[in-house]
Amino acid sequence: MRRRLAELKIARRQAILYRRWLKRHGVFGSEQLTSMKALIASLDHTPLISVILPVYNVDEKWLRLCIESVLNQVYPNWELCIADDASPSPHVREVLQEYAAKDGRIKLEMRAENGHISAASNSALALAAGDFVVLLDHDDELSPGALFWVANEINAYPDAAILYSDEDLIDERGRRFAPKFKPDFGFDLLYSLNLMTHLSAYRTQLVREVGGFRIGTEGSQDYDLELRAIEKVGDDQIRHIPRVLYHWRVIPGSVAFDMGEKPYAHERARDAIRDHFKRKGIHGDVVQSFRSLHRASYKDPDRIPSVALIVSADATTENVYERNGVSNVYETVIVPLTAHDRAKQLNDAAARSKTDVLIFLDGDLRFVENDAIRELATFSHQAPIGAVGGRIMRSDLFVEQAGIVIRPDMSPAFAHNGYPREDPGNMFRNLQISNFSAITVACMAIRRELFGELGGFDGSVLPAAMFDIDICLRLWEKKKRIVVLPHVELIRAGKVRQRTYRPEELERFRSRWHQYAETDPFCNPNLKRDGTFEIL
Repeated sequence: MRRRLAELKIARRQAILYRRWLKRHGVFGSEQLTSMKALIASLDHTPLISVILPVYNVDEKWLRLCIESVLNQVYPNWELCIADDASPSPHVREVLQEYAAKDGRIKLEMRAENGHISAASNSALALAAGDFVVLLDHDDELSPGALFWVANEINAYPDAAILYSDEDLIDERGRRFAPKFKPDFGFDLLYSLNLMTHLSAYRTQLVREVGGFRIGTEGSQDYDLELRAIEKVGDDQIRHIPRVLYHWRVIPGSVAFDMGEKPYAHERARDAIRDHFKRKGIHGDVVQSFRSLHRASYKDPDRIPSVALIVSADATTENVYERNGVSNVYETVIVPLTAHDRAKQLNDAAARSKTDVLIFLDGDLRFVENDAIRELATFSHQAPIGAVGGRIMRSDLFVEQAGIVIRPDMSPAFAHNGYPREDPGNMFRNLQISNFSAITVACMAIRRELFGELGGFDGSVLPAAMFDIDICLRLWEKKKRIVVLPHVELIRAGKVRQRTYRPEELERFRSRWHQYAETDPFCNPNLKRDGTFEIL
């Protein structure tokens, strides 16, 4: 009951904070219009943006609001490519023809027979002449500045191939709520849920190269397109615009109204991820997770990686085995908590190991599930992944840490600290596999070979207690991902260990990793960087 009340309190507070945020940022007035027009005039390149709009039998009110949201764009160089999928209601044709007659930038294809959303989207795509396409659903709305911010990002990053923005929900009375303030792109969160969703924009040539929308993926056709598109571009060509540019309509029958409205869509999403794994040669699978979302898993077709547990504890080997439910197939090395140079002690312990994977672990942690070590090992054994952590909880089953957020002063903050075990957290990341900038050595799995390539933990890092954050940032430099597995739960028997730092220590750490002072890529700029993810 206490955790449930805490969960409700978090939800209420975020709702209040978003209403305040909307008062400051959600109203598009004359000042914003003037400023944006001046910025448009200064752009070196004003790409033609084709808005792709498949339509089928939608209520006239929502269809008009949808089209009007495109007509109201401040950025002028767009075209609206509409394909009606043989809607039986006569008002649909009448409304579409009315708007096409009003504005020459509206292109219209009236399909002779119904082919469902993938076919209709391909018909709309065939009309597109723009450099980029933006996807729009027939009952949703774009914010007035949406296409400008897309064009602005393209100017800032000319190699961009895929762009996505933050979004929120909008009800039948036009009230906005439930924002999704997203992190920057991460493969592991994408495999857990449709990270990009709305607003998403692609180079038109890229969409055509991958074959457009795939027939048979209806309900998850956008997700499937994302997965095929990211296979063709570099990570740095995927850009996140941290602005709410899209309003997803909440009406009965939509997934926005209830994630259970279209159960077939979720299984098709998992099929799309499985197909993506096959194309990339990834030995893995995906199963249903929290609220019909997804959980990826990996397996070595030949063997299970061997593991060494390097445990920081004042404990015997037998006690560690007992607490963690593991057998003697694993190596175990105990590093005393009293060690003066902990980084060196951990490095020395790792050097003595001959296993595939090292798992650094606090001795007062207990795994909830017996297969947790295998899960950490199989994830960390994947070549693109650098380090993997679990979700550490206090004895009262409130979260201690599930990843690290780097504060503006460069000190680490525990992600979702104080959240109830059951709360979904920011972008469901308290319950779904995702990426963070760092994890702590309290629970860190890493390939032994990769650990050696990096030279292990750097004991010279200031402050000295941040050698684990440092190695994670070095892994990102090598384009190796940091992953948190919330389903790998550990419960701490003792007290939470607080980290304290002097300002001069943090300043020296900032000189090493100054780019993280301005932003943590896995914490949206509209949110506090203190692990709470509260809306600013």
